Amino acid sequence: MRDSDINKVMPLLERQVRQLDTPWLDELSKSGRDPFKILISCILSLRTKDQTTMAASKRLFALAGGPADMAALSEEDIREAIYPAGFYRVKARTIREINRQLIGRFGSKVPPRMEDLLSLKGVGRKTANLVLTLGFDSPGICVDTHVHRITNRWGYVSTRTPHETEFALRGKLPKRYWKRINGLLVAFGQRICKPVSPICSACSLTPYCARVGVRRHR
Repeated sequence: MRDSDINKVMPLLERQVRQLDTPWLDELSKSGRDPFKILISCILSLRTKDQTTMAASKRLFALAGGPADMAALSEEDIREAIYPAGFYRVKARTIREINRQLIGRFGSKVPPRMEDLLSLKGVGRKTANLVLTLGFDSPGICVDTHVHRITNRWGYVSTRTPHETEFALRGKLPKRYWKRINGLLVAFGQRICKPVSPICSACSLTPYCARVGVRRHR
C-alpha cells in the first residue's frame, strides 16, 4: 500500500465495518463518554474475547459505577463479577489498586493525560490511548494486535511490535483517522482480516493490500 492510498482505504473500511458487530468498547463509548468505565473495561478486555468482556463489564458496573463504590468491593466480589475474563484473579487485584490510586492521587477522577494514565497499575499504552480517545475524545492511536497485524499486512507500516506500530502511525497516518482506526480494525480483524487465513474474498480493500505475511487466504 502506498502512503497516499490510506485516504481511499479508510472510507472503504468504514463502509465495510458498518455491516459488522461494533466492538464492545466502542459501543460503551456511544452511551456517553465515561473515562472510568472505559478504563475498567479496557483492563478486562486484555486477552479476553469481546463478548466475555462486555458481560463481565456489565456485571461489575451493576455493582459499582465509580471509584469509591468499586474500591469498597472485596477482591472476591470483583473476581466473581468478572469471571470468566482471562486472568480474572490478577485483574481483580489490578482493578482494586487502580481504584485506590484514582481516589488517593486523582480525586476519584480518571486523569486525562497519557503520563498520568501510564502511572496507574496495569495500564499500558494500548489502554491509555483507548481511554484518551473513547473516554475523553482526545487524539491518540490505540494499537492492539489487530491494528498491528493489519497495517503491517497492508504494507502501510513495517514494524515488529505494537509499540513500534503506534509511533510509525503517529508519523504518517492522517490525524483525522487516529481516533477511529482502532475500532474499525478491531471489527474488521475479528470478522474479515483474521490472523490466520483472512477472508480476502469478502474484503473490499484487496486492491490496496500487499498481503504481507499471508500464506493462506479464503
